[in-house]
Amino acid sequence: MSIAEYGSFDGVGLASLVHTKQVSPEELLDEALRRIEAVNPQLNGVVRVLASFARDQLRQVDHDAPLAGVPFLLKDLIQTISGLETCGGSRLLRDQVFDVDGELFSRFTRAGLVTVGRTNTPEFGILPVTEPVLYGPARNPWDTTRTPGGSSGGSAAMVAARVVPIASGGDGGGSIRIPASACGLFGLKPSRARTPTGPFASEHWNGFAVEHVLTRSVRDSAVVLDATEGTELGAPYAAKAPERPYIEELGRDPGTLRIGFHVEPAMLCDGVHADCVAAVHDAAKLCEELGHSVEEIRPGHDPRALSRAFVLVVGANTAAEVREVEEATGRKASAQNLETTTLLSALLGRATSAEQYALSLRVLQREAMRLAQRFSEFDLILTPTLGKPPLTVGALKPPATEDFAQRLVAKLQFSAPLKFNAVLDQAVERTFDFVPFTPVANFAGWPSMSVPLMWNDAGLPIGSMFTANLGDEATLFRLAAQLEKARPWAKRVPPVNAGG
Repeated sequence: MSIAEYGSFDGVGLASLVHTKQVSPEELLDEALRRIEAVNPQLNGVVRVLASFARDQLRQVDHDAPLAGVPFLLKDLIQTISGLETCGGSRLLRDQVFDVDGELFSRFTRAGLVTVGRTNTPEFGILPVTEPVLYGPARNPWDTTRTPGGSSGGSAAMVAARVVPIASGGDGGGSIRIPASACGLFGLKPSRARTPTGPFASEHWNGFAVEHVLTRSVRDSAVVLDATEGTELGAPYAAKAPERPYIEELGRDPGTLRIGFHVEPAMLCDGVHADCVAAVHDAAKLCEELGHSVEEIRPGHDPRALSRAFVLVVGANTAAEVREVEEATGRKASAQNLETTTLLSALLGRATSAEQYALSLRVLQREAMRLAQRFSEFDLILTPTLGKPPLTVGALKPPATEDFAQRLVAKLQFSAPLKFNAVLDQAVERTFDFVPFTPVANFAGWPSMSVPLMWNDAGLPIGSMFTANLGDEATLFRLAAQLEKARPWAKRVPPVNAGG
């Protein structure tokens, strides 16, 4: 198989070649491994190549599976592979081997996907950029001075660079949609509980975090969700079952959708970049041309209250995760094995009372209820995915004086000053300035997708985000297929690519 042929197929296309015996899974694996070797030195998207493991998987592939033999990359966070290391981007977890497969990974495997490596992620998936101390920064194939986003940045970089057609991601505050926007991909965050979270937890970040994949085509995302959605033993709740397979939604007429759009940030932000605003207006115009009813709306968020509540909940969960890792590994968390951001987040969680934690959850829950009522007449809400185009690598690192203050607090384990003092506020504002829109769908539990409809004058992709009502991925898939047909994006190839 030539380089150009492989890169021109999505996952469903490659599987079709396997089904019709035009190509073997072994050939696909060899090509994927060659492509990792070709571009990973520039992008640093893959942190561990699993060639031997993948060859073992090949011997068990069901050639009738929907994605039989398709090369796949697994994010190095949450999902474990029995007998292999899972680091979560952290020195604290380095060399940690688990003895059980994650439930979602098992479903990926049953769908026929062959896991050829683990992808780069920020420590514990906290930041919206992928720059862990352990592995170094992942880079964007559209411009290697830029971030591919986070926390699924390594996955996005390698899918965009034509290494694999599908890679996994998790989304707790935008971590599928952020890198999808930054890398010009399709990225869907499913509804809360749509995909399994076990075996170590029945939900992640109080249900904010849901895992799925990043793809170049809409149909790959639909086929993977068909293969992986559904409840698991021990789940505390379940998403509404789909009426039909998601792949069947792609050919259905979405009808005249009622779409409300806005560019008002939900989280702290010093202003939405003109490119991101332009992308939304362009997407709104396209939707109108496709026959949908589009109306500008005003959500009326309280960004400071939402930002503080969200960070407190994440901090509490980070503190719990750090404690669990300490107990599992016998290692003590410190400034020597945890990054400053992670330590500060964990310290914030420890300094937060149970009352504050519960109140923060209620702030977010009330906002979700309020928005659901306010926008009840709409099928979808359209916003920018990001507040800025892809940032330069290192842009979220604090200035020298702020960095010193953060490191001092982390080193001395001061928890009392962390209740939103100046040091923490500065860090929070700088982070949400890049991602002021995505967290809403996480704390509300709604399905949400980033669609790559525009590239700016610098040649960088600028995603637009559509969010649906709880359990309504079907409407998102119908519209996504319509948008993909009206403005195909898969033929756009970044400067750094493995061919095709």
